[in-house]
Amino acid sequence: MVKITDVARRAGVSPSTVSYVLSGKRSISAATQRRVEESIRELGYRPHAGARALASSRSNVVALVMPLRSGIHVPVQMQFAASVVTTARTHDHDVLLLTQEEGEDGLRRVADSALVDALVVMDVQLHDARVPLLRSLGLPSVLIGFPAEAEGLTCIDLDFTATGEECVAHLARLGHRSVALLGSPPEVYVRGTGFARRTAAGFTAAAHRYGMSSAVLPCAPGAQAARETVDRLLREHPDLTGVVVHNEPALGPLLEAFRGAGLRVPEDLSVIALCPDEFAEGAAVPLTSVAIPAAEVGERSVELLMAKLDGREVPDATLLPPRLTERASTAPRTSTA
Repeated sequence: MVKITDVARRAGVSPSTVSYVLSGKRSISAATQRRVEESIRELGYRPHAGARALASSRSNVVALVMPLRSGIHVPVQMQFAASVVTTARTHDHDVLLLTQEEGEDGLRRVADSALVDALVVMDVQLHDARVPLLRSLGLPSVLIGFPAEAEGLTCIDLDFTATGEECVAHLARLGHRSVALLGSPPEVYVRGTGFARRTAAGFTAAAHRYGMSSAVLPCAPGAQAARETVDRLLREHPDLTGVVVHNEPALGPLLEAFRGAGLRVPEDLSVIALCPDEFAEGAAVPLTSVAIPAAEVGERSVELLMAKLDGREVPDATLLPPRLTERASTAPRTSTA
Protein backbone atom coordinates (compact mmCIF):
# COMPACT_ATOMS: atom_id res chain seq x y z
CA MET A 1 0.00 0.00 0.00
CA VAL A 2 1.36 3.40 -1.01
CA LYS A 3 1.84 5.72 1.96
CA ILE A 4 1.99 9.47 2.21
CA THR A 5 5.73 9.17 2.99
CA ASP A 6 6.23 7.44 -0.37
CA VAL A 7 4.51 10.31 -2.14
CA ALA A 8 6.64 12.85 -0.23
CA ARG A 9 9.89 11.02 -1.00
CA ARG A 10 9.13 10.84 -4.73
CA ALA A 11 8.12 14.53 -4.88
CA GLY A 12 11.11 15.61 -2.81
CA VAL A 13 8.99 17.26 -0.11
CA SER A 14 7.99 16.56 3.50
CA PRO A 15 4.91 14.45 4.34
CA SER A 16 3.32 17.56 5.89
CA THR A 17 3.59 19.34 2.52
CA VAL A 18 1.73 16.46 0.87
CA SER A 19 -0.97 16.79 3.55
CA TYR A 20 -1.28 20.52 2.89
CA VAL A 21 -1.67 19.89 -0.85
CA LEU A 22 -4.41 17.34 -0.16
CA SER A 23 -6.28 19.46 2.38
CA GLY A 24 -5.73 22.89 0.86
CA LYS A 25 -5.22 24.30 4.35
CA ARG A 26 -1.99 26.09 3.47
CA SER A 27 -0.82 27.91 0.41
CA ILE A 28 1.70 25.82 -1.55
CA SER A 29 3.68 27.05 -4.54
CA ALA A 30 2.35 25.97 -7.92
CA ALA A 31 5.55 24.11 -8.76
CA THR A 32 5.52 22.14 -5.51
CA GLN A 33 1.82 21.35 -5.89
CA ARG A 34 2.44 20.01 -9.42
CA ARG A 35 5.25 17.75 -8.17
CA VAL A 36 3.07 16.36 -5.40
CA GLU A 37 0.10 15.79 -7.73
CA GLU A 38 2.33 14.04 -10.28
CA SER A 39 3.73 11.81 -7.53
CA ILE A 40 0.20 10.95 -6.37
CA ARG A 41 -0.84 10.00 -9.92
CA GLU A 42 2.30 8.00 -10.66
CA LEU A 43 2.15 6.02 -7.43
CA GLY A 44 -1.64 5.62 -7.43
CA TYR A 45 -1.91 7.00 -3.90
CA ARG A 46 -5.38 7.25 -2.36
CA PRO A 47 -5.73 9.09 0.96
CA HIS A 48 -7.31 7.12 3.78
CA ALA A 49 -10.97 8.11 4.15
CA GLY A 50 -10.60 8.86 7.85
CA ALA A 51 -7.55 11.01 7.23
CA ARG A 52 -9.36 12.91 4.50
CA ALA A 53 -12.28 13.55 6.82
CA LEU A 54 -10.02 14.88 9.57
CA ALA A 55 -8.14 17.09 7.14
CA SER A 56 -11.24 18.56 5.54
CA SER A 57 -13.66 18.47 8.49
CA ARG A 58 -15.99 16.55 6.17
CA SER A 59 -17.10 12.94 6.31
CA ASN A 60 -17.59 12.48 2.55
CA VAL A 61 -20.89 10.76 3.38
CA VAL A 62 -24.36 11.79 2.22
CA ALA A 63 -27.51 10.56 3.97
CA LEU A 64 -30.36 9.37 1.75
CA VAL A 65 -33.57 9.64 3.78
CA MET A 66 -35.98 7.21 2.10
CA PRO A 67 -38.71 6.10 4.52
CA LEU A 68 -40.35 2.90 3.26
CA ARG A 69 -43.90 3.84 4.15
CA SER A 70 -46.96 1.78 3.26
CA GLY A 71 -48.31 2.38 -0.23
CA ILE A 72 -44.89 3.24 -1.69
CA HIS A 73 -43.63 1.07 -4.56
CA VAL A 74 -40.21 -0.03 -3.35
CA PRO A 75 -38.72 -1.13 -6.72
CA VAL A 76 -39.13 2.37 -8.14
CA GLN A 77 -37.81 3.92 -4.93
CA MET A 78 -34.72 1.75 -5.24
CA GLN A 79 -34.10 3.11 -8.75
CA PHE A 80 -33.82 6.56 -7.19
CA ALA A 81 -31.54 5.17 -4.47
CA ALA A 82 -29.26 3.40 -6.95
CA SER A 83 -28.82 6.60 -8.93
CA VAL A 84 -28.03 8.62 -5.80
CA VAL A 85 -25.43 6.06 -4.69
CA THR A 86 -23.66 5.73 -8.05
CA THR A 87 -23.57 9.49 -8.61
CA ALA A 88 -22.29 10.14 -5.09
CA ARG A 89 -19.42 7.71 -5.71
CA THR A 90 -18.31 9.73 -8.74
CA HIS A 91 -17.87 12.60 -6.27
CA ASP A 92 -15.96 10.37 -3.83
CA HIS A 93 -18.88 10.27 -1.39
CA ASP A 94 -20.56 7.28 0.23
CA VAL A 95 -24.25 7.11 1.05
CA LEU A 96 -25.87 6.33 4.39
CA LEU A 97 -29.36 4.95 3.68
CA LEU A 98 -32.08 5.73 6.25
CA THR A 99 -35.28 3.78 5.56
CA GLN A 100 -37.09 3.95 8.88
CA GLU A 101 -39.98 6.36 9.41
CA GLU A 102 -38.20 8.45 12.02
CA GLY A 103 -39.22 11.93 10.91
CA GLU A 104 -37.62 14.85 12.69
CA ASP A 105 -35.92 12.72 15.35
CA GLY A 106 -34.05 10.70 12.76
CA LEU A 107 -32.86 13.80 10.91
CA ARG A 108 -31.73 15.48 14.12
CA ARG A 109 -29.86 12.38 15.28
CA VAL A 110 -27.95 12.10 12.00
CA ALA A 111 -27.20 15.83 11.92
CA ASP A 112 -25.96 15.88 15.51
CA SER A 113 -23.73 12.85 14.98
CA ALA A 114 -21.56 14.53 12.31
CA LEU A 115 -21.79 11.28 10.36
CA VAL A 116 -22.84 13.00 7.14
CA ASP A 117 -22.10 16.17 5.21
CA ALA A 118 -25.50 16.58 3.57
CA LEU A 119 -28.97 15.08 3.07
CA VAL A 120 -31.11 13.87 0.19
CA VAL A 121 -34.72 13.56 1.39
CA MET A 122 -37.40 11.51 -0.38
CA ASP A 123 -41.15 10.85 -0.06
CA VAL A 124 -41.91 14.50 0.59
CA GLN A 125 -45.40 15.36 1.79
CA LEU A 126 -47.20 18.63 1.11
CA HIS A 127 -47.16 19.48 4.82
CA ASP A 128 -44.04 17.59 5.77
CA ALA A 129 -43.07 17.80 9.45
CA ARG A 130 -39.39 17.49 8.48
CA VAL A 131 -39.32 20.76 6.52
CA PRO A 132 -38.94 23.25 9.41
CA LEU A 133 -36.05 21.20 10.79
CA LEU A 134 -34.35 21.00 7.37
CA ARG A 135 -34.46 24.80 7.19
CA SER A 136 -32.80 25.10 10.59
CA LEU A 137 -30.11 22.44 10.25
CA GLY A 138 -26.61 23.46 9.30
CA LEU A 139 -26.44 20.64 6.75
CA PRO A 140 -27.08 21.25 3.04
CA SER A 141 -30.08 19.28 1.77
CA VAL A 142 -31.93 18.49 -1.44
CA LEU A 143 -35.52 17.23 -1.47
CA ILE A 144 -36.75 14.83 -4.14
CA GLY A 145 -40.28 16.19 -4.11
CA PHE A 146 -41.91 19.49 -3.22
CA PRO A 147 -43.72 20.47 -0.03
CA ALA A 148 -46.54 22.99 -0.30
CA GLU A 149 -44.22 25.73 1.00
CA ALA A 150 -40.82 25.20 -0.60
CA GLU A 151 -39.27 28.61 0.12
CA GLY A 152 -35.69 28.34 1.32
CA LEU A 153 -35.34 24.73 0.16
CA THR A 154 -33.71 23.03 -2.81
CA CYS A 155 -36.20 20.68 -4.47
CA ILE A 156 -36.20 18.52 -7.60
CA ASP A 157 -38.80 16.19 -9.10
CA LEU A 158 -40.80 15.26 -12.15
CA ASP A 159 -43.43 17.94 -12.73
CA PHE A 160 -46.36 15.80 -11.62
CA THR A 161 -48.94 18.55 -12.11
CA ALA A 162 -47.87 18.88 -15.74
CA THR A 163 -47.83 15.08 -15.99
CA GLY A 164 -51.49 14.81 -15.04
CA GLU A 165 -52.30 17.58 -17.51
CA GLU A 166 -50.32 15.97 -20.34
CA CYS A 167 -52.10 12.62 -19.89
CA VAL A 168 -55.49 14.29 -20.15
CA ALA A 169 -54.38 16.35 -23.15
CA HIS A 170 -53.33 13.17 -24.97
CA LEU A 171 -56.70 11.53 -24.33
CA ALA A 172 -58.52 14.72 -25.35
CA ARG A 173 -56.63 14.79 -28.68
CA LEU A 174 -57.90 11.25 -29.28
CA GLY A 175 -61.49 12.36 -28.71
CA HIS A 176 -62.12 10.86 -25.28
CA ARG A 177 -64.72 12.65 -23.17
CA SER A 178 -64.94 10.56 -19.98
CA VAL A 179 -61.67 9.76 -18.19
CA ALA A 180 -60.41 8.55 -14.83
CA LEU A 181 -57.20 8.57 -12.80
CA LEU A 182 -56.58 5.40 -10.83
CA GLY A 183 -53.98 6.40 -8.30
CA SER A 184 -51.87 5.25 -5.39
CA PRO A 185 -53.29 3.42 -2.35
CA PRO A 186 -55.55 5.56 -0.13
CA GLU A 187 -52.94 6.07 2.61
CA VAL A 188 -50.63 7.85 0.15
CA TYR A 189 -53.29 10.53 -0.40
CA VAL A 190 -54.17 10.66 3.29
CA ARG A 191 -50.53 11.47 4.11
CA GLY A 192 -50.63 14.27 1.56
CA THR A 193 -47.75 12.85 -0.49
CA GLY A 194 -46.78 15.49 -3.01
CA PHE A 195 -46.45 13.45 -6.21
CA ALA A 196 -49.87 11.79 -5.78
CA ARG A 197 -51.76 14.95 -4.88
CA ARG A 198 -50.14 17.00 -7.67
CA THR A 199 -50.85 14.40 -10.35
CA ALA A 200 -54.49 14.32 -9.30
CA ALA A 201 -54.70 18.12 -9.28
CA GLY A 202 -53.21 18.43 -12.77
CA PHE A 203 -55.44 15.66 -14.10
CA THR A 204 -58.63 17.18 -12.69
CA ALA A 205 -57.82 20.73 -13.78
CA ALA A 206 -57.03 19.65 -17.34
CA ALA A 207 -60.18 17.54 -17.61
CA HIS A 208 -62.20 20.58 -16.55
CA ARG A 209 -60.49 22.78 -19.16
CA TYR A 210 -61.27 20.27 -21.92
CA GLY A 211 -64.87 19.89 -20.79
CA MET A 212 -64.42 16.22 -19.95
CA SER A 213 -66.08 14.27 -17.17
CA SER A 214 -63.48 12.84 -14.82
CA ALA A 215 -62.94 10.82 -11.67
CA VAL A 216 -59.99 10.17 -9.35
CA LEU A 217 -59.96 6.92 -7.40
CA PRO A 218 -57.17 5.50 -5.23
CA CYS A 219 -56.51 1.79 -5.59
CA ALA A 220 -55.40 -0.48 -2.75
CA PRO A 221 -53.02 -3.41 -3.44
CA GLY A 222 -54.20 -6.78 -4.70
CA ALA A 223 -56.44 -8.30 -7.35
CA GLN A 224 -59.59 -8.05 -5.23
CA ALA A 225 -59.09 -4.33 -4.62
CA ALA A 226 -58.48 -3.81 -8.34
CA ARG A 227 -61.73 -5.58 -9.24
CA GLU A 228 -63.67 -3.55 -6.68
CA THR A 229 -62.16 -0.30 -7.96
CA VAL A 230 -62.97 -1.14 -11.59
CA ASP A 231 -66.52 -2.27 -10.71
CA ARG A 232 -67.16 1.00 -8.88
CA LEU A 233 -65.62 3.08 -11.64
CA LEU A 234 -67.68 1.48 -14.43
CA ARG A 235 -70.84 1.60 -12.34
CA GLU A 236 -70.45 5.32 -11.68
CA HIS A 237 -69.02 6.19 -15.13
CA PRO A 238 -70.48 3.79 -17.69
CA ASP A 239 -69.31 6.02 -20.57
CA LEU A 240 -65.64 5.79 -19.51
CA THR A 241 -63.19 5.40 -22.41
CA GLY A 242 -59.86 6.63 -21.05
CA VAL A 243 -57.86 5.76 -17.93
CA VAL A 244 -54.59 6.98 -16.42
CA VAL A 245 -52.96 4.59 -13.92
CA HIS A 246 -50.52 6.06 -11.40
CA ASN A 247 -49.93 2.93 -9.34
CA GLU A 248 -47.29 0.52 -10.67
CA PRO A 249 -48.13 -2.52 -8.48
CA ALA A 250 -51.85 -2.23 -9.31
CA LEU A 251 -51.33 -1.81 -13.05
CA GLY A 252 -51.47 -5.52 -13.92
CA PRO A 253 -54.46 -6.33 -11.67
CA LEU A 254 -56.35 -3.27 -12.99
CA LEU A 255 -55.80 -4.25 -16.61
CA GLU A 256 -56.97 -7.77 -15.79
CA ALA A 257 -60.06 -6.38 -14.05
CA PHE A 258 -60.95 -4.27 -17.10
CA ARG A 259 -60.55 -7.36 -19.31
CA GLY A 260 -62.80 -9.26 -16.93
CA ALA A 261 -65.40 -6.51 -17.34
CA GLY A 262 -65.34 -7.04 -21.11
CA LEU A 263 -63.27 -3.98 -22.07
CA ARG A 264 -60.51 -4.36 -24.65
CA VAL A 265 -57.40 -2.16 -24.71
CA PRO A 266 -57.30 0.04 -26.76
CA GLU A 267 -60.49 -0.75 -28.71
CA ASP A 268 -62.84 0.01 -25.82
CA LEU A 269 -60.51 1.65 -23.31
CA SER A 270 -57.38 3.73 -23.79
CA VAL A 271 -54.83 3.36 -20.98
CA ILE A 272 -51.90 5.58 -20.00
CA ALA A 273 -49.49 4.53 -17.25
CA LEU A 274 -47.10 6.53 -15.11
CA CYS A 275 -44.29 4.03 -14.77
CA PRO A 276 -40.74 3.18 -15.87
CA ASP A 277 -40.34 2.64 -19.61
CA GLU A 278 -39.32 -1.00 -19.25
CA PHE A 279 -42.58 -1.75 -17.43
CA ALA A 280 -44.66 -0.06 -20.13
CA GLU A 281 -42.79 -1.72 -22.99
CA GLY A 282 -43.09 -5.19 -21.46
CA ALA A 283 -46.89 -5.17 -21.02
CA ALA A 284 -49.04 -7.53 -23.12
CA VAL A 285 -50.34 -4.44 -24.89
CA PRO A 286 -47.41 -1.97 -24.81
CA LEU A 287 -48.57 0.96 -22.73
CA THR A 288 -48.59 4.63 -23.62
CA SER A 289 -46.76 6.07 -20.64
CA VAL A 290 -45.06 8.94 -18.90
CA ALA A 291 -41.69 7.72 -17.67
CA ILE A 292 -40.64 8.09 -14.04
CA PRO A 293 -37.15 9.61 -14.51
CA ALA A 294 -35.68 8.04 -11.38
CA ALA A 295 -32.11 7.87 -12.68
CA GLU A 296 -32.08 11.49 -13.84
CA VAL A 297 -33.70 12.83 -10.67
CA GLY A 298 -31.31 10.87 -8.46
CA GLU A 299 -28.25 12.02 -10.41
CA ARG A 300 -29.28 15.65 -10.52
CA SER A 301 -30.18 15.70 -6.81
CA VAL A 302 -26.60 14.68 -5.98
CA GLU A 303 -25.15 17.22 -8.42
CA LEU A 304 -27.20 19.93 -6.71
CA LEU A 305 -25.99 18.74 -3.32
CA MET A 306 -22.33 18.73 -4.38
CA ALA A 307 -22.72 22.27 -5.71
CA LYS A 308 -24.16 23.38 -2.37
CA LEU A 309 -21.30 21.71 -0.50
CA ASP A 310 -18.88 23.65 -2.69
CA GLY A 311 -20.64 26.92 -1.89
CA ARG A 312 -22.08 27.40 -5.38
CA GLU A 313 -25.51 28.84 -6.10
CA VAL A 314 -28.20 26.37 -7.17
CA PRO A 315 -31.82 26.85 -8.27
CA ASP A 316 -34.44 26.47 -5.56
CA ALA A 317 -36.74 24.43 -7.81
CA THR A 318 -35.94 21.95 -10.58
CA LEU A 319 -39.01 20.50 -12.31
CA LEU A 320 -38.42 17.94 -15.05
CA PRO A 321 -41.05 18.13 -17.82
CA PRO A 322 -43.10 14.98 -18.47
CA ARG A 323 -42.16 12.81 -21.45
CA LEU A 324 -45.18 10.94 -22.83
CA THR A 325 -44.40 8.04 -25.17
CA GLU A 326 -47.30 6.84 -27.29
CA ARG A 327 -47.62 3.07 -27.65
CA ALA A 328 -50.40 0.60 -28.49
CA SER A 329 -52.66 1.14 -25.45
CA THR A 330 -54.24 4.42 -26.59
CA ALA A 331 -56.37 4.98 -29.67
CA PRO A 332 -59.04 7.40 -30.95
CA ARG A 333 -62.41 7.00 -29.29
CA THR A 334 -64.74 5.05 -31.55
CA SER A 335 -68.25 6.27 -32.32
CA THR A 336 -69.73 3.27 -30.50
CA ALA A 337 -67.65 3.74 -27.32
